Amino acid sequence: MRKNLMFYVLLLLITIACTSTNSSEKQGKVRIVATTGIIGDALINLLDTNAEITSLMGPGVDPHLYKATQGDLQRLNNADIVVYNGLHLEGKMVEILERLKERKTVYSMEEMLDKDDFIQAEGFSGNYDPHIWFDVSLWSKAVYNLGGHLADTLHFSNEILNNRDNYVLQLKYLHNAVKDSINSIPHKNKVLVTAHDAFEYFGRAYNIEVRGLQGISTLSEAGIKDITKLVNFLVENKIPAVFVETSVSRRSIDAVVEGCMRKGHPLKIGGYLYSDALGQAGSPEGSYIGTVRANVKIIVEALK
Repeated sequence: MRKNLMFYVLLLLITIACTSTNSSEKQGKVRIVATTGIIGDALINLLDTNAEITSLMGPGVDPHLYKATQGDLQRLNNADIVVYNGLHLEGKMVEILERLKERKTVYSMEEMLDKDDFIQAEGFSGNYDPHIWFDVSLWSKAVYNLGGHLADTLHFSNEILNNRDNYVLQLKYLHNAVKDSINSIPHKNKVLVTAHDAFEYFGRAYNIEVRGLQGISTLSEAGIKDITKLVNFLVENKIPAVFVETSVSRRSIDAVVEGCMRKGHPLKIGGYLYSDALGQAGSPEGSYIGTVRANVKIIVEALK
């Protein structure tokens, strides 16, 4: 893995040496590259049509496993501003992003929050859980602060601040709606079981127990011991449903369902949740707000 990282860093440096660094803001729209679609959507709401925004990772892409392509390196090099999540979400791109900071404006959503906002990730090398967007109020705080930095950097600051305030208000309404919806689930059923442990911030914010079969990262698969332990928990507590994710293989969750069926517990797949990626562009789930609404609807209908 170290060799792969060094290859990408070397390729990036070669690209930098061979490419003109003229700012596109002087020629037209500012060019901004986001690593994930979730961040890209936040930038669209902050900047509207004043910027050319590119997201490297599209629908269904797992950022834990994503490797930058040569095209990605070109886009990163040509960007005026780069925004990434941080907290090791983009695990295979960390060194590339750190190098970019030496020569251009690079922001991370991690830097927009305080350490006290983060959840310690058990079994994740002493790091924090990177899935901060699952708490809408926390994501709103990060987006608010990012908007402030962009307003300080770009020439159309008033428009950015107006867009920010309008969008943060929408997120406030969304956060309260999610609270109300999750509170409608019977207490005995308020357990969210997914393929990997991405929903801890969601659980903390909306008072629902969260269990992930695979752990916080998708770099390794769940073992038989993990599956057996989860099967026993679901059977003992008569949990009605578990969920698969659009960016993670469902194989382990299917094994959990089969295990519960063998024990006489009719566990069902509650549906697909959006975890580390948005839905298809142009669909309601192609936006952050749309994915949150879709997830909550699926969770509530399956657990009520």
